[in-house]
Amino acid sequence: MTYWWDYSNPYEYAKRIQGSQMQPLIITVAITGGGPGKELNPNVPEFADEQAQSTLEAYKAGAASVHIHARDETGSTTSSDPIRYREINKKVRELCPDIIIGNTTGLSPWEPRENAVKVLEAEPEMCSLNCGPFHALYTQKKREPPLRGRPEDVQRDDILMVTWKDVERIAKRAKEMGIKPELEIYNPSMFWNVQRLIAANLIEKPYWMELILGPGFEMPTPKGLIHMVDCVPDGSLWSVIGVGAHQLMLGVVSIIMGGHIRVGFEDNLYYSKGQLAKSNAQLVERIVRIAKELGREIATPAQAREMLGISKVPKKY
Repeated sequence: MTYWWDYSNPYEYAKRIQGSQMQPLIITVAITGGGPGKELNPNVPEFADEQAQSTLEAYKAGAASVHIHARDETGSTTSSDPIRYREINKKVRELCPDIIIGNTTGLSPWEPRENAVKVLEAEPEMCSLNCGPFHALYTQKKREPPLRGRPEDVQRDDILMVTWKDVERIAKRAKEMGIKPELEIYNPSMFWNVQRLIAANLIEKPYWMELILGPGFEMPTPKGLIHMVDCVPDGSLWSVIGVGAHQLMLGVVSIIMGGHIRVGFEDNLYYSKGQLAKSNAQLVERIVRIAKELGREIATPAQAREMLGISKVPKKY
């Protein structure tokens, strides 16, 4: 059974709406990124036990998949140490018996790209795969004691350098290890590397796309998302990452269009304007409520595994 369809075909869309045939909605929770942490929202989980507990709460709320960034010993930035990832993966699996476990390969822009493939030694079921470079312009706020790791503000003006060779290296290793790549697309030009991956037989259907919209990336508008979806190759399932204030609105558009959604503290620290989110679960719960009102079933981890072509037997650690 295939779960993808021609999202730009109006007749196919109308048929699915009229027949209540939309796919179950896969919700991914990105529990913590590698940048903003407790210095901006005290509820951000930084260390292994916190990340596992936050994942459990989001899992109970309806998340079928988790995207993990391990952090260094201070908690202030992303680590590339596979031992740290395996520790988190193990703790998550103990609490969430069937959630899909994903690890990032998107490290800090200033870290050598060859370090990214090291993360795969933690043997996640899924890994993010940046499909091209992007510009990162932001301020990392200082961390007041008892927080550690950044005593002063740091202004970042960096390019995450991702060449085709970088993309190919991670894709090859992921395929060898049976890890599903989660293709991160920040603007439509990156679909050219997706086509190269397909031509080189380095990824397999269903291709899993994360379409990322926000400042510095594709314009965070419905029109921007529609353009991205028009570029998605046949045989794909796709999900939306709306950064910051755009997370909710673009997530709702994705639900309506037949896509999927990622929420969580990596992408957005707020529940509403001026109100910090209390937990990752709070962000998942809101999407579940909206999706049900719009007639979208919430995918269980078992359903998500089938839809994405991931082993029905959850990986143990």
